[in-house]
Amino acid sequence: MVKIVVVGSASMDLVVTADKRPKAGETLIGESFQTVPGGKGANQAVAAARLGATVSLIGRVGEDAFGKEIVENLKENGVSVNYVEPVPHLASGTAHITLAEGDNSIIFVKGANDEVIPTYLEKAVSTMREADMIMVQQEIPEETVEYIADFCKRFNKKWLLNPAPARKISDKVIESATYLTPNEHEFTVMFGEEIRSEVLSRYPNKLFITEGKNGVRYFNGVSEEIVPSYVVEPVDTTGAGDTFNAAFAVAVAEGKAINEALRFANRAASISITKFGAQGGMPTREEVEGNF
Repeated sequence: MVKIVVVGSASMDLVVTADKRPKAGETLIGESFQTVPGGKGANQAVAAARLGATVSLIGRVGEDAFGKEIVENLKENGVSVNYVEPVPHLASGTAHITLAEGDNSIIFVKGANDEVIPTYLEKAVSTMREADMIMVQQEIPEETVEYIADFCKRFNKKWLLNPAPARKISDKVIESATYLTPNEHEFTVMFGEEIRSEVLSRYPNKLFITEGKNGVRYFNGVSEEIVPSYVVEPVDTTGAGDTFNAAFAVAVAEGKAINEALRFANRAASISITKFGAQGGMPTREEVEGNF
C-alpha cells in the first residue's frame, strides 16, 4: 500500500439542490438541503483511502460540532487524523454549494483551514518524509504551498498540486511540483493568455489540464494527448475533481504509466458523479477496477 499525505482543507459542505440558480435579488424554492463532510483536502484523503492507499491528512478544524463530525468521518473512512487538530478561536470551514442544472457552484469559507500554516506542518515532518506522494490544494494559505514546494525539493519527494481554487502561482512552486492538475479556468489564471499547447510542451508528463466531460489534456514528450472521460448520467459533480486527483496520485505512486493512471483517474471520477455528495460517491478500488 502506497503512503499518501494530504496537506489541505477539511470543511462541512452545506448543499442546496434546486432546479436553477437564483438571479441577483431573486428567491427560489429549493428541493433539498443537506450537510455532508467535504473540503478539498479531506475529499482527496478519503478518495485515496478508498482506493487502497495509507493516508494521513494534515489539516485543521474548528472546536465545534462540524469539526467533530469532520474528524469522525475521516476516521470512518480510514484516514489518519493524527495531524487534524481543532482551532479554539475559529469555526470549521464551510462550503456553500448549490446543485442546479447538472452542475455545482460553490462559495468556500476557510475558517480554521487558515491555520494550516508552515509552523503547524513542522510537527508532521517525519510522516511527510515517509510519504510516496504528497498532495496539496489551495484552500489553505499560499505560504503553506510554498513550504511544501521547498520541503519536497529538499527531500526529493513527489508531490501533486491541484491548484484549486484558482490563484496565481509562483514559478518556484510550478517548477517544484511533480504534477500540476488545473482545470481550464485554473490554467488561465496560472498562465494568462499563453498558448495552451506551448505551455503543455514546457511541462511534459507534468501538467494535466482537466476539461470536464472532454477528458484530460497533456503533453507526453512527443505529442499532445487527450485521455477521454467516461460517459455517465451525473447526479452530483461535487468532488469529481478531488476523486480524479486522488486516483491519479495513487496510481502514479504505485508505478502506473501516466496514460494508464489518467484512465484510472477518469474512471474513478466518472463513478463519483453518479451519487450524491463530494465523498458519498467516491468509489472503492474494487468499483474502479470492476468497471475499468
